[in-house]
Amino acid sequence: MTEQPQPFRDPQLPFARRIDDLLQRLTLDERIAMLHQFAPAVDRLGIGAFRTGQEALHGVAWMGPATVFPQAVGLGATWNDDLVRRVGEAVGNEVRAKRAKDDRVGLNVWAPTVNLLRHPLWGRGEEGYAEDAALTSAIAVAYTRGLRGDHPHYWRTAPVLKHWLAHNNETDRDTSSSSVRPRVLHEYDLRAFRDAVQAGAVAGVMPAYNLVNGRPNHVSPLLSQQLRRWTEQSLVVCSDAGAPSNLVDSEHYFDTHEEATAAALKAGVDSFTDHGQDSTVMTGRIRRALEQGLLDETDIDTAVRRLLELRYMLGEFDPGLDPYAATTAFDTAEHRALAQEAAEQAVVLLKNDGLLPLDPGAPGKIAVVGLLADACKLDWYSGTLIHRSTPLDGVRTRFGADRVTFAEGADLIRLKCASGWLQIPDADAGTDTGQGAEGALDPALLAGRTDLPPLTCGDSPSELALVDWGNGVLTLRDAEGRYLSVAEDGYVRASADEPGGWIVQETFRWEKVEGHAGGHRLVHIGTGGYVSVAADGVKVAGVDEEDSGHAGPAATVFEIEVVERGEDAVARAAAAADTVIVVVGNDPHINGRETEDRTTLDLPAHQERIWRAAHAANPRTVLALTSAYPYALTDAAATLPALLWTAHGGQAAGTALARILSGDVSPAGRLPQTWYTSDTELPGLLDYDIIGSRQTYLYYEGTPLYPFGHGLSYSAFTYTGLTAERDGDRLRVSVTVTNSGVVAADEVAQLYVRALAPSVVRPLRQLVGHRRLHLVPGAGQRIEFAVPVTELGHWDVAHGRWTVEPGAYEVRAGASATDIRLTTVVTVDGEPSGPRPVLHDGLEAADYDEQLGTEIVDRTKTDGDAVTATAPGNELLFRSCDFAAGTRTVEVSAAGEGSVEITVDGRTTTVDIPATEGPYDFRGHGTPLTASGVRDVQVTLRGTVRLARITFTGAAE
Repeated sequence: MTEQPQPFRDPQLPFARRIDDLLQRLTLDERIAMLHQFAPAVDRLGIGAFRTGQEALHGVAWMGPATVFPQAVGLGATWNDDLVRRVGEAVGNEVRAKRAKDDRVGLNVWAPTVNLLRHPLWGRGEEGYAEDAALTSAIAVAYTRGLRGDHPHYWRTAPVLKHWLAHNNETDRDTSSSSVRPRVLHEYDLRAFRDAVQAGAVAGVMPAYNLVNGRPNHVSPLLSQQLRRWTEQSLVVCSDAGAPSNLVDSEHYFDTHEEATAAALKAGVDSFTDHGQDSTVMTGRIRRALEQGLLDETDIDTAVRRLLELRYMLGEFDPGLDPYAATTAFDTAEHRALAQEAAEQAVVLLKNDGLLPLDPGAPGKIAVVGLLADACKLDWYSGTLIHRSTPLDGVRTRFGADRVTFAEGADLIRLKCASGWLQIPDADAGTDTGQGAEGALDPALLAGRTDLPPLTCGDSPSELALVDWGNGVLTLRDAEGRYLSVAEDGYVRASADEPGGWIVQETFRWEKVEGHAGGHRLVHIGTGGYVSVAADGVKVAGVDEEDSGHAGPAATVFEIEVVERGEDAVARAAAAADTVIVVVGNDPHINGRETEDRTTLDLPAHQERIWRAAHAANPRTVLALTSAYPYALTDAAATLPALLWTAHGGQAAGTALARILSGDVSPAGRLPQTWYTSDTELPGLLDYDIIGSRQTYLYYEGTPLYPFGHGLSYSAFTYTGLTAERDGDRLRVSVTVTNSGVVAADEVAQLYVRALAPSVVRPLRQLVGHRRLHLVPGAGQRIEFAVPVTELGHWDVAHGRWTVEPGAYEVRAGASATDIRLTTVVTVDGEPSGPRPVLHDGLEAADYDEQLGTEIVDRTKTDGDAVTATAPGNELLFRSCDFAAGTRTVEVSAAGEGSVEITVDGRTTTVDIPATEGPYDFRGHGTPLTASGVRDVQVTLRGTVRLARITFTGAAE
């Protein structure tokens, strides 16, 4: 007789039945243990350990060698859903292949990041796809479908979307609150998550560190009110690292960790990523919360059920049926070719006055210059390179090494102090493997090398290559290419291949010394300490050695001797060449990354000097910007004949750039975010009201340096025959795109809409479709878009619903948000929404039409919004309020102390608010108010008032 398997192991049963069986077999302690990121094995049931979280943003990260694809923002710049799906599939296969050899590799991947690139100074902009919700959604759907696979039951990997919600600042990221009005919430921030979830290839989300409307994302009611209502599929919510503790430690939102943990679990967090691999802290908090009555076992079981379903979907309990279990595809020829294809498709040609493409067969020298000319930079979420191609490598290979010269453009310096010249001692290669050489669950724990001798001072100077990355942030490198770095023992060594780590140990800053002509102290930014010369070597002095943190005797004063300015070397190389390619940009670990926002759109002055020197010496200068972010290249755009941009392109970046420069591939990348002319065009970093402050291409009323969707080609394309008609709940739009040039090339056709006579502020243009297509010269293709009519709508704050206003809408087809080739108009019939029924519904304070000097805050710790003033001259405007035959009184629900001024028809009524017992003690206060008909209402808040709601009593009541 064949022994029947336990029900939870029976593949003939549905997952839900099997999970029911397993849940009742697990003890309470075993279930609680499953709520931590590192869930231990349950040996008595034969269940293995499990971890949530494997970084896989653009390749397998943090686990050693892997195929490295372009940064996420570069994948966004391809505007190619099919390509990104194939990249996701390759990454998912490499996760599986690495998992087969290393069980530390997890199958629950924390990718992609779908936070919208609202503000170009956000430090983590490299991780997102676009400033537009529709484009971000399309790319995210493609990537997650590739990661997930196409089996109906079992998943290749289980993607988790980051970071829920409205997260675009690293500055005070765990304590700042994003004030997000309902329209922005529904039309913008939720949209990027919703479409990917509804596509069925997402296993969950990760809440962000920040607060939204005064409430931490880890206790957000939107997890249940929005996220889990979008799909019937089970979704796992994984906390961000350390965020559960932040609820008490930095945010002070709760008094105890037990309260905070219980609130997060009840709000919908299932897996707690906190205290590294030590699960005892979090599980202890859960047990105590249970004992204190803050939780019950059903709360725990709900979360465990979701986590178990995730594990079932990944085939853990059915290894013989898992179609992905035997995956071995890793660093294959196909993956290498795909990495190159993605890098090629990500390159955006910003400007071309005919200099490009360069003829590989033409005689003459090519100078490749710039700080990134011989670099292949990685970011925090990159894997370790197996293959590496820099722009210099690519150009040498494509044009011939004998034709190519190189000048980096770093300043060459020597440093002298009272003890002599700073020098780097000769040393063996050492035995330490160095940063990043081995996979690690947390690369932040990797330490710098200590096997090499520290720097010393003596009679013979060592020449150092100095780069100023902007804001005074410097790196110093020896002749062998090793960066000066500080290890845990505090000594300074030439030991790092690249700047990196959670706290970068390879960056420094000069500090001038008063009364010492030409003297500078060298500050190590990572520790904040001063570099000092001691008998046993050069080290960073501890704070206790520096007179309570101030520079004291331990801080060595250095004199800087400049051997050669970088721009001088660049000018020589440029003058001797026929064409110059200047490669500049950013290092992803410096001045803009996780934990650090940028401070300006300006290109660092060092790199500005380089391109200017090159162009002054040779007008045939191409600027190739390799960066994770936009820059305000106003002068370069006006001066240089050709400009290109690409995100850091991964392992094949150099080959891809060379193939674009040579014309082997016509560029067809498109900008996924607006490039502004200067910092003055930007809103505040913490201003999340894209409607009120007219942010992003949707609402921006100025003239950008380069618009959203911009990108040139070596060919030309014509658009003809645009038609649009309504077909039920869809708009059927068609247009013919023809390659009218002489080069086979890709074109990205873009479809936008705008309401012609909206009743509220609506986007000036809104992307509703895009298609990347390849056409040979003379060929045309008719492309069709099926646009849901709901895409024409907006969130109607007057009635609390999504609405599509009747009226005329312009449909635009073109090559960018501003390069519109054809337009047509469609008319949508229907009943208008009408004015606000304030006698019946009242006014929710956060449902304003316009605001000035206010922010949205939490009404309670679990749900609801209120509004408070941030400036004396504040105002909330509610348009078209219908008072019908008239009102008799008004009542406001408010907390705090001060007054609420309500103005209707020029008459102001003041409601005094006596002090309440805390910010959540909302009370009603009324006063007479008469108004009739449809009127606008203006509200001004005085003092510390937090306004939740206004209600009106009709005259006849």
